[in-house]
Amino acid sequence: MTNSYLLALAATLILGGKLGDRFGRRTFYLVGVAGFALSSVAIGLSGSVGGVIAFRAVQGVFGGLLMPNTLGLLRAVFPPRKFGMAVGIWAMVSAVSTALGPIVGGLLVENVSWESVFYINLPIGVVAFAFSAVVLPQSRNPTGHHRFDVPGVVLLALGLLSVVFGVVKGETWGWTSAGTWGAILAGVLLLVLFGWYETRVAHPLLPMRLFRSSALTVGTVITALNFFVLLGAVFFVMLYLQNVRGCTPVEAGVRTLPLSLASLVASPLGAALTGRFGARLTMPLGMALQAAACFGLLTWSTDSSYATMWPPFVALGLGVGMVMAASSDAIVGNAPVQDGGVAGGLQATTLQIGGALGTSVLVSVISARVGSTLGGELTGAGVPAAAADGLKEATDAVAMGVAPVSDAMPAHLQAAVVEGSGQAFMNGLHAASVVTGLLCVAGAVLAAVGIRKSASG
Repeated sequence: MTNSYLLALAATLILGGKLGDRFGRRTFYLVGVAGFALSSVAIGLSGSVGGVIAFRAVQGVFGGLLMPNTLGLLRAVFPPRKFGMAVGIWAMVSAVSTALGPIVGGLLVENVSWESVFYINLPIGVVAFAFSAVVLPQSRNPTGHHRFDVPGVVLLALGLLSVVFGVVKGETWGWTSAGTWGAILAGVLLLVLFGWYETRVAHPLLPMRLFRSSALTVGTVITALNFFVLLGAVFFVMLYLQNVRGCTPVEAGVRTLPLSLASLVASPLGAALTGRFGARLTMPLGMALQAAACFGLLTWSTDSSYATMWPPFVALGLGVGMVMAASSDAIVGNAPVQDGGVAGGLQATTLQIGGALGTSVLVSVISARVGSTLGGELTGAGVPAAAADGLKEATDAVAMGVAPVSDAMPAHLQAAVVEGSGQAFMNGLHAASVVTGLLCVAGAVLAAVGIRKSASG
Protein backbone atom coordinates (compact mmCIF):
# COMPACT_ATOMS: atom_id res chain seq x y z
CA MET A 1 0.00 0.00 0.00
CA THR A 2 2.83 2.36 0.82
CA ASN A 3 5.06 1.30 -2.05
CA SER A 4 2.41 1.68 -4.76
CA TYR A 5 2.09 5.36 -3.81
CA LEU A 6 5.84 5.83 -3.59
CA LEU A 7 6.54 4.18 -6.94
CA ALA A 8 3.88 6.19 -8.78
CA LEU A 9 4.99 9.42 -7.12
CA ALA A 10 8.69 8.93 -7.88
CA ALA A 11 7.95 8.12 -11.53
CA THR A 12 5.85 11.24 -12.18
CA LEU A 13 7.38 14.11 -10.18
CA ILE A 14 9.72 15.46 -12.86
CA LEU A 15 7.08 14.92 -15.54
CA GLY A 16 4.57 16.84 -13.40
CA GLY A 17 6.97 19.75 -13.11
CA LYS A 18 7.63 19.73 -16.86
CA LEU A 19 3.92 19.70 -17.68
CA GLY A 20 3.42 22.69 -15.39
CA ASP A 21 6.31 24.60 -16.98
CA ARG A 22 4.96 23.86 -20.45
CA PHE A 23 1.19 24.14 -20.09
CA GLY A 24 0.58 26.10 -16.88
CA ARG A 25 1.85 25.60 -13.35
CA ARG A 26 -1.36 26.67 -11.63
CA THR A 27 -3.41 24.40 -13.90
CA PHE A 28 -1.45 21.27 -13.04
CA TYR A 29 -1.20 22.25 -9.38
CA LEU A 30 -5.01 22.47 -9.23
CA VAL A 31 -5.42 19.19 -11.14
CA GLY A 32 -3.05 17.61 -8.60
CA VAL A 33 -5.01 19.00 -5.63
CA ALA A 34 -8.36 17.84 -7.00
CA GLY A 35 -7.09 14.42 -8.06
CA PHE A 36 -5.28 13.84 -4.77
CA ALA A 37 -8.40 14.66 -2.75
CA LEU A 38 -10.74 12.52 -4.89
CA SER A 39 -8.38 9.54 -4.97
CA SER A 40 -8.11 9.79 -1.18
CA VAL A 41 -11.88 9.37 -0.90
CA ALA A 42 -11.71 6.45 -3.34
CA ILE A 43 -9.13 4.76 -1.09
CA GLY A 44 -11.46 4.99 1.90
CA LEU A 45 -14.41 3.67 -0.11
CA SER A 46 -12.54 0.91 -1.94
CA GLY A 47 -13.35 -1.87 0.54
CA SER A 48 -10.49 -4.17 -0.50
CA VAL A 49 -6.73 -4.39 -0.27
CA GLY A 50 -6.42 -4.45 -4.05
CA GLY A 51 -8.53 -1.32 -4.34
CA VAL A 52 -6.46 0.51 -1.75
CA ILE A 53 -3.24 -0.40 -3.57
CA ALA A 54 -4.62 0.72 -6.94
CA PHE A 55 -6.00 4.04 -5.71
CA ARG A 56 -2.83 4.70 -3.72
CA ALA A 57 -0.97 4.52 -7.04
CA VAL A 58 -3.49 6.96 -8.57
CA GLN A 59 -2.98 9.23 -5.56
CA GLY A 60 0.78 9.09 -6.17
CA VAL A 61 0.33 10.22 -9.79
CA PHE A 62 -1.68 13.27 -8.70
CA GLY A 63 0.88 13.94 -5.97
CA GLY A 64 3.45 14.01 -8.76
CA LEU A 65 1.50 16.83 -10.42
CA LEU A 66 0.95 18.72 -7.18
CA MET A 67 4.31 18.74 -5.42
CA PRO A 68 6.77 20.10 -8.02
CA ASN A 69 4.47 22.89 -9.17
CA THR A 70 4.36 24.40 -5.68
CA LEU A 71 8.04 25.31 -6.01
CA GLY A 72 7.64 26.12 -9.71
CA LEU A 73 4.98 28.69 -8.84
CA LEU A 74 7.17 30.25 -6.17
CA ARG A 75 10.08 30.49 -8.61
CA ALA A 76 7.87 32.17 -11.22
CA VAL A 77 6.13 34.61 -8.86
CA PHE A 78 8.80 35.78 -6.41
CA PRO A 79 11.81 37.87 -7.45
CA PRO A 80 15.25 36.53 -6.47
CA ARG A 81 15.56 38.79 -3.41
CA LYS A 82 12.29 37.43 -1.97
CA PHE A 83 12.46 33.88 -3.26
CA GLY A 84 14.64 32.59 -0.42
CA MET A 85 12.19 33.61 2.29
CA ALA A 86 9.27 32.26 0.26
CA VAL A 87 11.06 28.91 0.11
CA GLY A 88 11.75 29.17 3.84
CA ILE A 89 8.03 29.48 4.57
CA TRP A 90 7.31 26.62 2.14
CA ALA A 91 9.91 24.46 3.88
CA MET A 92 8.56 25.39 7.31
CA VAL A 93 5.04 24.26 6.42
CA SER A 94 6.38 21.11 4.74
CA ALA A 95 8.53 20.13 7.72
CA VAL A 96 5.83 20.79 10.30
CA SER A 97 3.13 18.95 8.34
CA THR A 98 5.44 15.97 7.84
CA ALA A 99 6.05 15.77 11.57
CA LEU A 100 2.43 16.43 12.62
CA GLY A 101 0.98 13.92 10.15
CA PRO A 102 1.57 10.85 12.36
CA ILE A 103 -0.05 12.59 15.35
CA VAL A 104 -3.20 13.59 13.45
CA GLY A 105 -3.29 10.22 11.72
CA GLY A 106 -2.90 8.40 15.02
CA LEU A 107 -5.76 10.37 16.59
CA LEU A 108 -8.04 9.62 13.64
CA VAL A 109 -7.19 5.90 13.58
CA GLU A 110 -7.65 5.52 17.34
CA ASN A 111 -10.86 7.54 17.63
CA VAL A 112 -12.59 7.33 14.24
CA SER A 113 -11.36 4.81 11.62
CA TRP A 114 -8.44 4.20 9.30
CA GLU A 115 -10.56 5.42 6.37
CA SER A 116 -10.87 8.85 8.03
CA VAL A 117 -7.13 9.38 7.48
CA PHE A 118 -7.96 9.58 3.76
CA TYR A 119 -11.38 11.23 4.00
CA ILE A 120 -9.87 14.24 5.76
CA ASN A 121 -8.05 15.09 2.52
CA LEU A 122 -11.36 15.99 0.84
CA PRO A 123 -12.25 19.11 2.89
CA ILE A 124 -8.58 20.11 2.89
CA GLY A 125 -8.50 19.68 -0.88
CA VAL A 126 -11.70 21.69 -1.41
CA VAL A 127 -10.36 24.61 0.64
CA ALA A 128 -6.94 24.43 -1.05
CA PHE A 129 -8.50 24.28 -4.53
CA ALA A 130 -10.88 27.20 -3.95
CA PHE A 131 -8.24 29.40 -2.32
CA SER A 132 -5.58 28.57 -4.90
CA ALA A 133 -7.92 29.17 -7.85
CA VAL A 134 -8.53 32.71 -6.59
CA VAL A 135 -5.06 33.63 -5.37
CA LEU A 136 -2.51 31.87 -7.57
CA PRO A 137 -1.50 33.46 -10.88
CA GLN A 138 -1.12 31.39 -14.01
CA SER A 139 2.44 30.98 -15.28
CA ARG A 140 3.93 28.96 -18.11
CA ASN A 141 6.80 29.13 -20.54
CA PRO A 142 6.25 30.78 -23.93
CA THR A 143 7.66 27.73 -25.70
CA GLY A 144 5.75 27.82 -28.98
CA HIS A 145 5.28 24.50 -30.78
CA HIS A 146 7.88 22.25 -29.21
CA ARG A 147 7.73 18.47 -29.46
CA PHE A 148 7.21 16.89 -26.04
CA ASP A 149 10.01 14.56 -24.96
CA VAL A 150 8.04 11.29 -24.84
CA PRO A 151 11.11 8.96 -24.99
CA GLY A 152 12.61 10.92 -22.08
CA VAL A 153 9.41 10.48 -20.07
CA VAL A 154 9.46 6.71 -20.66
CA LEU A 155 13.17 6.28 -19.87
CA LEU A 156 13.00 8.38 -16.71
CA ALA A 157 9.82 6.72 -15.43
CA LEU A 158 11.18 3.20 -16.02
CA GLY A 159 14.55 4.08 -14.49
CA LEU A 160 13.05 5.63 -11.35
CA LEU A 161 10.50 2.83 -10.98
CA SER A 162 13.24 0.20 -11.16
CA VAL A 163 15.55 1.97 -8.69
CA VAL A 164 12.83 2.70 -6.14
CA PHE A 165 11.37 -0.81 -6.51
CA GLY A 166 14.79 -2.33 -5.82
CA VAL A 167 15.25 -0.06 -2.79
CA VAL A 168 11.90 -0.76 -1.18
CA LYS A 169 12.19 -4.52 -1.82
CA GLY A 170 15.74 -4.65 -0.48
CA GLU A 171 14.43 -5.06 3.04
CA THR A 172 12.41 -8.21 2.22
CA TRP A 173 14.51 -9.68 -0.59
CA GLY A 174 17.80 -8.92 1.17
CA TRP A 175 20.38 -6.34 0.14
CA THR A 176 22.68 -9.01 -1.28
CA SER A 177 20.00 -10.73 -3.37
CA ALA A 178 20.19 -10.82 -7.16
CA GLY A 179 16.67 -9.40 -7.42
CA THR A 180 17.49 -6.30 -5.38
CA TRP A 181 20.71 -5.50 -7.20
CA GLY A 182 19.25 -6.45 -10.56
CA ALA A 183 16.40 -3.96 -10.16
CA ILE A 184 18.66 -1.18 -8.88
CA LEU A 185 21.34 -1.67 -11.54
CA ALA A 186 18.75 -1.87 -14.31
CA GLY A 187 17.28 1.40 -13.07
CA VAL A 188 20.68 3.07 -12.89
CA LEU A 189 21.49 1.96 -16.46
CA LEU A 190 18.16 3.36 -17.67
CA LEU A 191 18.84 6.65 -15.88
CA VAL A 192 22.31 6.86 -17.46
CA LEU A 193 20.70 6.22 -20.84
CA PHE A 194 18.13 8.90 -20.03
CA GLY A 195 20.88 11.41 -19.21
CA TRP A 196 22.72 10.61 -22.45
CA TYR A 197 19.52 10.93 -24.49
CA GLU A 198 18.59 14.26 -22.85
CA THR A 199 21.82 15.84 -24.12
CA ARG A 200 20.82 15.00 -27.70
CA VAL A 201 17.27 16.35 -27.98
CA ALA A 202 16.29 19.95 -28.64
CA HIS A 203 13.70 20.19 -25.87
CA PRO A 204 14.59 17.70 -23.12
CA LEU A 205 12.35 16.68 -20.24
CA LEU A 206 15.19 17.38 -17.78
CA PRO A 207 17.78 19.78 -19.24
CA MET A 208 21.22 18.50 -18.30
CA ARG A 209 22.49 22.08 -18.35
CA LEU A 210 20.91 22.51 -14.91
CA PHE A 211 23.69 20.41 -13.41
CA ARG A 212 26.34 22.91 -14.51
CA SER A 213 25.43 24.73 -11.30
CA SER A 214 27.45 23.21 -8.46
CA ALA A 215 24.95 24.57 -5.93
CA LEU A 216 22.06 22.82 -7.70
CA THR A 217 23.97 19.54 -8.02
CA VAL A 218 25.13 19.51 -4.40
CA GLY A 219 21.68 20.64 -3.27
CA THR A 220 20.16 17.63 -5.02
CA VAL A 221 22.49 15.21 -3.23
CA ILE A 222 21.96 16.91 0.14
CA THR A 223 18.17 16.84 -0.31
CA ALA A 224 18.29 13.06 -0.72
CA LEU A 225 20.59 12.74 2.30
CA ASN A 226 18.41 15.08 4.37
CA PHE A 227 15.35 12.90 3.94
CA PHE A 228 17.36 9.68 4.25
CA VAL A 229 18.22 10.86 7.76
CA LEU A 230 14.84 12.40 8.63
CA LEU A 231 12.53 9.56 7.57
CA GLY A 232 15.00 6.84 8.55
CA ALA A 233 15.58 8.30 12.01
CA VAL A 234 11.90 9.04 12.64
CA PHE A 235 11.08 5.45 11.64
CA PHE A 236 13.38 3.76 14.12
CA VAL A 237 12.65 6.34 16.82
CA MET A 238 8.95 5.52 16.48
CA LEU A 239 9.77 1.80 16.79
CA TYR A 240 11.66 2.60 19.99
CA LEU A 241 8.91 4.76 21.48
CA GLN A 242 6.01 2.45 20.60
CA ASN A 243 7.46 -1.07 20.86
CA VAL A 244 10.22 -0.67 23.45
CA ARG A 245 8.71 2.08 25.61
CA GLY A 246 5.07 1.12 25.08
CA CYS A 247 3.75 4.47 23.83
CA THR A 248 0.63 4.64 21.68
CA PRO A 249 1.09 6.20 18.20
CA VAL A 250 -0.35 9.47 19.46
CA GLU A 251 1.84 9.48 22.59
CA ALA A 252 4.90 8.77 20.42
CA GLY A 253 3.93 11.60 18.08
CA VAL A 254 3.52 14.02 20.98
CA ARG A 255 6.97 13.12 22.30
CA THR A 256 8.50 14.01 18.93
CA LEU A 257 6.80 17.43 18.86
CA PRO A 258 10.12 19.19 19.66
CA LEU A 259 11.23 18.06 16.19
CA SER A 260 8.22 19.82 14.61
CA LEU A 261 8.63 22.96 16.67
CA ALA A 262 12.34 23.18 15.89
CA SER A 263 11.60 22.79 12.16
CA LEU A 264 9.06 25.62 12.49
CA VAL A 265 11.87 27.92 13.60
CA ALA A 266 14.67 26.50 11.48
CA SER A 267 13.15 26.79 8.00
CA PRO A 268 12.71 30.59 7.88
CA LEU A 269 15.95 30.98 9.83
CA GLY A 270 17.73 28.80 7.28
CA ALA A 271 16.23 30.84 4.44
CA ALA A 272 17.37 34.10 6.03
CA LEU A 273 20.90 32.76 6.64
CA THR A 274 21.06 31.41 3.09
CA GLY A 275 20.02 34.77 1.69
CA ARG A 276 22.63 36.54 3.78
CA PHE A 277 25.60 34.14 3.71
CA GLY A 278 24.79 31.58 1.03
CA ALA A 279 24.04 27.86 1.06
CA ARG A 280 27.73 27.14 1.68
CA LEU A 281 27.15 28.12 5.32
CA THR A 282 23.59 26.92 5.88
CA MET A 283 23.80 23.43 4.41
CA PRO A 284 26.90 22.31 6.36
CA LEU A 285 25.46 23.86 9.53
CA GLY A 286 22.20 21.97 9.09
CA MET A 287 23.98 18.69 8.37
CA ALA A 288 26.23 19.21 11.41
CA LEU A 289 23.15 19.66 13.62
CA GLN A 290 21.70 16.44 12.23
CA ALA A 291 24.99 14.64 12.90
CA ALA A 292 24.85 15.86 16.50
CA ALA A 293 21.28 14.57 16.79
CA CYS A 294 22.21 11.14 15.42
CA PHE A 295 25.24 10.75 17.66
CA GLY A 296 23.08 11.98 20.56
CA LEU A 297 20.91 8.87 20.11
CA LEU A 298 23.91 6.80 21.26
CA THR A 299 23.10 7.92 24.82
CA TRP A 300 19.65 6.30 24.70
CA SER A 301 18.89 3.08 26.59
CA THR A 302 15.77 0.96 27.06
CA ASP A 303 14.72 3.14 30.00
CA SER A 304 16.02 6.60 29.07
CA SER A 305 14.27 9.58 30.58
CA TYR A 306 12.59 12.11 28.30
CA ALA A 307 15.30 14.61 29.27
CA THR A 308 17.68 12.42 27.25
CA MET A 309 15.30 12.16 24.29
CA TRP A 310 14.24 15.69 23.43
CA PRO A 311 17.65 17.32 22.71
CA PRO A 312 18.29 15.07 19.67
CA PHE A 313 14.75 15.84 18.46
CA VAL A 314 15.47 19.57 18.63
CA ALA A 315 18.83 19.23 16.89
CA LEU A 316 17.32 17.04 14.16
CA GLY A 317 14.42 19.46 13.60
CA LEU A 318 16.76 22.44 13.41
CA GLY A 319 19.07 20.65 10.99
CA VAL A 320 16.34 19.28 8.73
CA GLY A 321 14.49 22.58 8.52
CA MET A 322 17.65 24.51 7.79
CA VAL A 323 18.82 22.09 5.10
CA MET A 324 15.37 21.92 3.51
CA ALA A 325 15.24 25.69 3.07
CA ALA A 326 18.84 25.92 1.85
CA SER A 327 18.64 22.97 -0.55
CA SER A 328 15.31 24.12 -2.01
CA ASP A 329 16.82 27.53 -2.64
CA ALA A 330 19.97 25.96 -4.11
CA ILE A 331 18.03 23.69 -6.49
CA VAL A 332 15.06 25.78 -7.60
CA GLY A 333 16.71 29.16 -7.05
CA ASN A 334 19.66 28.25 -9.28
CA ALA A 335 17.43 26.95 -12.09
CA PRO A 336 16.14 29.35 -14.76
CA VAL A 337 12.57 30.51 -14.19
CA GLN A 338 11.38 28.53 -17.23
CA ASP A 339 12.68 25.33 -15.60
CA GLY A 340 11.26 26.05 -12.13
CA GLY A 341 8.73 23.20 -12.24
CA VAL A 342 11.31 20.71 -13.49
CA ALA A 343 13.72 21.80 -10.75
CA GLY A 344 10.93 21.38 -8.20
CA GLY A 345 10.28 17.91 -9.58
CA LEU A 346 13.98 17.09 -9.37
CA GLN A 347 14.05 18.12 -5.73
CA ALA A 348 10.88 16.20 -4.88
CA THR A 349 12.17 13.09 -6.67
CA THR A 350 15.47 13.04 -4.79
CA LEU A 351 13.57 13.70 -1.57
CA GLN A 352 11.36 10.65 -2.11
CA ILE A 353 14.25 8.40 -3.12
CA GLY A 354 16.27 9.55 -0.10
CA GLY A 355 13.35 8.84 2.23
CA ALA A 356 12.80 5.39 0.74
CA LEU A 357 16.48 4.58 1.10
CA GLY A 358 16.50 5.84 4.68
CA THR A 359 13.80 3.52 5.94
CA SER A 360 14.88 0.50 3.88
CA VAL A 361 18.63 0.72 4.49
CA LEU A 362 18.40 1.53 8.19
CA VAL A 363 15.94 -1.29 8.86
CA SER A 364 18.52 -3.60 7.31
CA VAL A 365 21.28 -2.08 9.46
CA ILE A 366 19.21 -2.59 12.60
CA SER A 367 18.30 -6.15 11.60
CA ALA A 368 21.91 -7.09 10.92
CA ARG A 369 23.10 -5.73 14.25
CA VAL A 370 20.22 -7.34 16.16
CA GLY A 371 20.94 -10.68 14.47
CA SER A 372 24.58 -10.60 15.50
CA THR A 373 23.96 -9.63 19.14
CA LEU A 374 20.58 -11.11 20.08
CA GLY A 375 21.86 -14.45 21.39
CA GLY A 376 24.50 -12.86 23.61
CA GLU A 377 22.10 -10.23 24.98
CA LEU A 378 19.47 -12.86 25.82
CA THR A 379 21.91 -15.10 27.68
CA GLY A 380 23.40 -12.06 29.39
CA ALA A 381 19.92 -11.15 30.64
CA GLY A 382 19.48 -14.62 32.15
CA VAL A 383 17.76 -16.56 29.33
CA PRO A 384 19.03 -20.18 29.22
CA ALA A 385 21.33 -20.84 26.25
CA ALA A 386 18.98 -23.38 24.66
CA ALA A 387 16.03 -20.99 24.85
CA ALA A 388 18.17 -18.12 23.53
CA ASP A 389 19.16 -20.22 20.49
CA GLY A 390 15.50 -20.89 19.76
CA LEU A 391 14.61 -17.22 20.02
CA LYS A 392 17.21 -16.22 17.41
CA GLU A 393 14.56 -17.00 14.81
CA ALA A 394 12.66 -13.96 16.11
CA THR A 395 15.33 -11.54 14.90
CA ASP A 396 12.89 -9.74 12.58
CA ALA A 397 10.47 -9.08 15.44
CA VAL A 398 13.23 -7.87 17.76
CA ALA A 399 14.52 -5.59 14.97
CA MET A 400 11.09 -3.91 15.13
CA GLY A 401 11.47 -3.50 18.90
CA VAL A 402 9.08 -6.38 19.75
CA ALA A 403 10.16 -8.86 22.43
CA PRO A 404 9.31 -12.50 21.46
CA VAL A 405 7.53 -13.44 24.66
CA SER A 406 4.58 -15.80 25.07
CA ASP A 407 2.07 -16.50 27.81
CA ALA A 408 3.55 -19.97 28.19
CA MET A 409 6.82 -18.54 29.50
CA PRO A 410 7.33 -18.16 33.24
CA ALA A 411 7.27 -14.57 34.45
CA HIS A 412 11.01 -14.45 35.19
CA LEU A 413 11.81 -15.78 31.69
CA GLN A 414 9.49 -13.24 30.10
CA ALA A 415 11.29 -10.46 31.96
CA ALA A 416 14.68 -11.77 30.84
CA VAL A 417 13.55 -12.04 27.20
CA VAL A 418 12.17 -8.49 27.29
CA GLU A 419 15.43 -7.18 28.78
CA GLY A 420 17.69 -9.02 26.33
CA SER A 421 15.54 -8.21 23.29
CA GLY A 422 15.37 -4.56 24.27
CA GLN A 423 19.14 -4.36 24.58
CA ALA A 424 19.62 -6.08 21.21
CA PHE A 425 17.25 -3.57 19.61
CA MET A 426 19.20 -0.72 21.19
CA ASN A 427 22.38 -2.17 19.65
CA GLY A 428 20.65 -1.96 16.27
CA LEU A 429 19.38 1.56 16.92
CA HIS A 430 22.88 2.69 17.92
CA ALA A 431 24.35 1.14 14.75
CA ALA A 432 21.78 2.99 12.63
CA SER A 433 22.58 6.19 14.53
CA VAL A 434 26.28 5.85 13.74
CA VAL A 435 25.53 5.27 10.03
CA THR A 436 23.27 8.32 9.78
CA GLY A 437 25.67 10.45 11.82
CA LEU A 438 28.61 9.62 9.55
CA LEU A 439 26.50 10.33 6.46
CA CYS A 440 25.60 13.72 7.91
CA VAL A 441 29.26 14.52 8.48
CA ALA A 442 30.01 13.52 4.88
CA GLY A 443 27.12 15.71 3.71
CA ALA A 444 28.44 18.68 5.67
CA VAL A 445 31.86 18.29 4.08
CA LEU A 446 30.35 17.90 0.59
CA ALA A 447 28.26 21.05 1.01
CA ALA A 448 31.18 23.08 2.35
CA VAL A 449 33.54 21.96 -0.42
CA GLY A 450 31.14 21.57 -3.33
CA ILE A 451 29.32 24.90 -3.21
CA ARG A 452 31.26 27.92 -4.36
CA LYS A 453 31.38 30.99 -2.17
CA SER A 454 29.40 32.95 -4.71
CA ALA A 455 26.48 30.52 -4.61
CA SER A 456 23.81 32.12 -2.48
CA GLY A 457 20.76 30.61 -4.11
